[in-house]
Amino acid sequence: MAKVGVIMGSKSDLPIMQEAIDILNEFGIENDVDIVSAHRTPEKMMEYGESAHKNGYSVIIAGAGGAAHLPGMMASITPLPVIGVPIKSRNSIDGWDSVLSILQMPSGVPVGTVALNGGKNAGILAAEIIGISNVEVLNKIIKFKEELKKKVLNDSIK
Repeated sequence: MAKVGVIMGSKSDLPIMQEAIDILNEFGIENDVDIVSAHRTPEKMMEYGESAHKNGYSVIIAGAGGAAHLPGMMASITPLPVIGVPIKSRNSIDGWDSVLSILQMPSGVPVGTVALNGGKNAGILAAEIIGISNVEVLNKIIKFKEELKKKVLNDSIK
């Protein structure tokens, strides 16, 4: 079974990243969670990124606030897809610094970026990536999207 690495720059990012963890758990996707700071633990970040594919990961979800270098740095050192979650932190400029830091990557170093504080969508996107080669996860995604559709139709006024 595929595994997703869920990393964040600090413990204060956990409430947003918990949404990704919860959705991965809902889809039955194994995940590991860790604090990996691009600025305070660069050696740990390098080791994590360079060995992630050897450690059985299929996708990395990286959340960060402020300057938000973690997703881009992770994408620069791993061959795996990286999904960046910009997080509005206490030292943030309304979260735009995080969004732009993750979104504006140079050619050759892509980071799939979700909305500000979009932990849940990061988990869903990771599941969709895994679903490409895992029919069990794919069927759970299909069911999940059908439930979204039903909810909207049930809430419809007409």
